[in-house]
Amino acid sequence: ARWAAKHVVALGAARRCQVALAYAIGVAEPVAVQVETFGTAQGFTDVTIARALREVFDFRPRAITEALALDSPIYRPTAAYGHFGREPFTERRAGRELAFFPWERTDRLDELGSALGTAPGG
Repeated sequence: ARWAAKHVVALGAARRCQVALAYAIGVAEPVAVQVETFGTAQGFTDVTIARALREVFDFRPRAITEALALDSPIYRPTAAYGHFGREPFTERRAGRELAFFPWERTDRLDELGSALGTAPGG
């Protein structure tokens, strides 16, 4: 949810954004994707932003795990100094490429901009 909200702010669609995901047992897709921009949306409704996020992000738990490489052991760096607001980076360990803080990336701005009908930063 943070990863998606960061994209909304980085795109300039809102100055503040909170994304909430709701799941039901046995259902992979979230039953609800709610966006709250606290009145800071720039020409979009919260509902429109939520629809665009559903188009761009696959919010199924396994898809999130794969997209953010959450099955990799990155405990020590995330336990020290918190795990939000850090610069994402990759590191090679034991012949494996590990992604650290991938939820801080804004790598889907073009897709979100297309879904909202705007360009990144505008």
